[in-house]
Amino acid sequence: MWISATLNFPTYWPEEGAITVVNGFFYLVHVGNTGAAWSLFTGKSGFLALLAAITLLGIYYGRHHLGLRAKQAQLAFGLLCGGIVGNFTDRLMHGHVIDFLDFHFGSYIYPTFNIADAGICVGVLLYLWHSCRAPVPSA
Repeated sequence: MWISATLNFPTYWPEEGAITVVNGFFYLVHVGNTGAAWSLFTGKSGFLALLAAITLLGIYYGRHHLGLRAKQAQLAFGLLCGGIVGNFTDRLMHGHVIDFLDFHFGSYIYPTFNIADAGICVGVLLYLWHSCRAPVPSA
């Protein structure tokens, strides 16, 4: 990105490929993901970038019908759109999404993800929760 090139940040990544944050639980890694969540559609980065652009346009043009007056809905769609834009930008700049958050729960290793993925998931869940709790308008 322009900021790292302009400010000339040093590049650091340990030889073993991971930075231990909390031993046995949380690591920072560097993984290029050409697919979507849990490596669905692997190798289809162009298709996924197109899908992201179409989704953002759909949200923009359909925003009046999505019930975005409530703060919870605005937060949900802010997280969702921010996540889509983040992953879309990665795909355009690198040809893949950069995942780096790696959690281990005992012998189970959760799929590596990034902040944009978390925004998408939390945004969708928050919107679903809000939709289930919102009163149904009478006709």
